[in-house]
Amino acid sequence: MAISLTKIKNTLLSKIDKEDSVEVEKVERYIYLVKLLRHLTDIVDKEGATTVTNNGPQKFTKPHPALVELSKINSQLIALEKTFNFRPVVKDKAKLAVLKNSDDDKRVSLV
Repeated sequence: MAISLTKIKNTLLSKIDKEDSVEVEKVERYIYLVKLLRHLTDIVDKEGATTVTNNGPQKFTKPHPALVELSKINSQLIALEKTFNFRPVVKDKAKLAVLKNSDDDKRVSLV
């Protein structure tokens, strides 16, 4: 069962700085790629993973052209995931306050 696009989008938006337009754009691009991936997957599921090509008297089987695109989109999704600047998840409010007030040079343990 596929997770709803709204849920994916809301989860991603909750983990980024919504004031950063670049990060918001990445989320939108990610959702678009997921939609495209699902659409191509539906096509391959309906038409099959292979296609038969007739060229005059010759008949041969080839992989479905969408499979190549599925692989490219999957690679793009993985690359995009790596570029997200997710906010640190801190459950202890005292540690979060220390993180917000600490200098960049100081190291703070989150444990």
